[in-house]
Amino acid sequence: MDVPGTLTALWQIVVVSLLVGAGVPAVFAVGVRALAEVPAGPAPFPRRLLAGCCFGVASLAVVAGIVLIVLGGR
Repeated sequence: MDVPGTLTALWQIVVVSLLVGAGVPAVFAVGVRALAEVPAGPAPFPRRLLAGCCFGVASLAVVAGIVLIVLGGR
């Protein structure tokens, strides 16, 4: 049994799980927050652009995960 190799693999799984499990929802939350209305009215263009970028990154992560699951068995 290769204990150092197993610990290295476990550490990599933990890091990726934290990034994907907490990172993608955090990016989505930043996008939602950017679209929140300001007292003067709707969100200004830079905030809408930031929200669009955040939603795009979150969407790409979801699609990449689905593709990885579907094609991962081949």
